[in-house]
Amino acid sequence: QVQLVESGGGSVQAGGSLRLSCAASKYTSGTYYMAWFRQAPGKEREGVAGIGSDGSTSYADSVKGRFTISKDNAKNTLYLQMNSLKPEDTAMYYCAADPLHPPFGRNWHLPDWYSIWGQGTQVTVSS
Repeated sequence: QVQLVESGGGSVQAGGSLRLSCAASKYTSGTYYMAWFRQAPGKEREGVAGIGSDGSTSYADSVKGRFTISKDNAKNTLYLQMNSLKPEDTAMYYCAADPLHPPFGRNWHLPDWYSIWGQGTQVTVSS
C-alpha cells in the first residue's frame, strides 16, 4: 500500500511563498496520477493542481499563474510551489494519488477519483 506524507506547510504573510512536498513510500510519480487538494474549515475539499505520468498539468482557476505542480520521479516526490499567496489560500493541503488517470485529463479535481491520500499539511496566510 502506497503511503503519502506531506510537508512544507506553515504560516506566511500575503504575497509570500511556500513549497509543499509529498513523499511517496514507493514508486508512484512515474505511473500514477497525482494531485494537490485543499480544504478550508466549513468548505468542501477542492482540487488545486494535478499532474499526470507524462507531466501534463491541470490547475484550478483560482491558482493559475501563482501555483506550480511538479514532481521528481527519482525521489518519488510531488511538489507544489505556491507564490503570491492570499489569505483565501489558507487551508489544509492534501496530496492524493491514483494509479488510474482521469480520461482526457477531466475529473482530476474530484476527490472521489483518488484512492490514496496523505494526512495533510496546514497553510495559513495572514493579511
